[in-house]
Amino acid sequence: MRAIRERTGLRTDLLVVGGVVALAVASVVVGRRLLAEGVDIFLVWPPLLAEWLPHVGPGTPAAVVVAVATVTRGPDLAARMRWAPLLWAGWAAAFAWTVSLALVDGWQRGVVERLTSGEEYLHDVPRVAELGGIGPMLRVFSDHILTTAVDPAQTWFWTTHVGGHPPGAFLLFTVLDRVGLGSGGAAGVVVMAIGSSVAVAVAVTLRALGHEDLARRVLPFSVLFPGAVWVGVSADGLFAGWLAWGVALLAVAAARRDARSTAVAVGAGVVLGYALYLSYGLVLGGLFPLAVLVATRRWRLLVPALVGVAAVVAAFTAAGFWWLTGYADVKVIYAASIASTRPYGYFVWANLAALAFALGPATVAGLRRTPSLPRAAAWLVAAAVTAIVLADLSGMSKAEVERIWLPFAVWAVVACGALPHPRRWLVAQAVLALAVNHLLLTVW
Repeated sequence: MRAIRERTGLRTDLLVVGGVVALAVASVVVGRRLLAEGVDIFLVWPPLLAEWLPHVGPGTPAAVVVAVATVTRGPDLAARMRWAPLLWAGWAAAFAWTVSLALVDGWQRGVVERLTSGEEYLHDVPRVAELGGIGPMLRVFSDHILTTAVDPAQTWFWTTHVGGHPPGAFLLFTVLDRVGLGSGGAAGVVVMAIGSSVAVAVAVTLRALGHEDLARRVLPFSVLFPGAVWVGVSADGLFAGWLAWGVALLAVAAARRDARSTAVAVGAGVVLGYALYLSYGLVLGGLFPLAVLVATRRWRLLVPALVGVAAVVAAFTAAGFWWLTGYADVKVIYAASIASTRPYGYFVWANLAALAFALGPATVAGLRRTPSLPRAAAWLVAAAVTAIVLADLSGMSKAEVERIWLPFAVWAVVACGALPHPRRWLVAQAVLALAVNHLLLTVW
């Protein structure tokens, strides 16, 4: 009877994955038709921001080795290793996976140039000194968000990614520059280190919520996360890591039953509050700490967490940046950008196909098994799905969501803990990531 149930369950899993594959194929066909009709969707290989370019690179052997090692040894090691060494090993493996995928494109093209282009953060770092330092930069930050296309009186404006986000991300890259890590290579490595630490943050969260066994089952899937293709190297990978650690801290606070839980909750609030200044879209990231509080019913921690958030908001406001003003300006430049020619009717479903490349077949199959997860884990997965749906319907994310939605996608991977035969699904995850990175040249 059990064997019959497993076969039926696997058949359903494969049907769900097949449906998403069909969605991806349809998004490619329709996207190419739009291009043929002259619609400017600014994608060479829809639904991804990428171009067809089969290639190998110095990261190819390392990526294959990490994939094989994780598939063959990952589940067993995750099940039996002591907790602390397991977390370090998981982070090392996720970092190795991310770096090796980036190096498939080579050190210069795959790492150095990712954050130094004319659209990226490091390009504008010299302006901070020109403006007189970090304080003066924050005071005038909002004055230079609008481009000359929407404000002809504008003398100069921040580059695309700086002006399109609150100043928190730009501030981090400015600090990296000041401590000697401002080159494309150094900053890229830092971004990948923080982004790959998501694997640990998710595991810490699940354990704090009382599900260590699930955390151990999920960890190998977090390591071989196909979205690592875009974690290395994009600032959105850094955003994913930052948000994940804020959620993890709150989960740790909820697990404690001593006076320190309040202090930890304040710290979680500070991290989560700063996330609001990394990307406007991370407002939706508030669904994850909410899921933690709903699952644990530790509502008294909401107040200290909000105190931490308020402290960050107060600091940025006192420095001269008002979040709502920045967001209003970004909506203006977004409406005048390439988004104006990207049809909502296509991207509202093609976005989901693009995200599937980052989630991988295992996560897609796992999502349909979410009801079988422990309650707390199911809340986290539900938060991820809700954030993705809201972001999609908003129309503020037309394309490029394979990287933009990384902060939400990494939590959907929790659903993989419900899958039987993990090695088979890990193979599928690795094959997809390797295929994408070797057949396509991604921009991020």
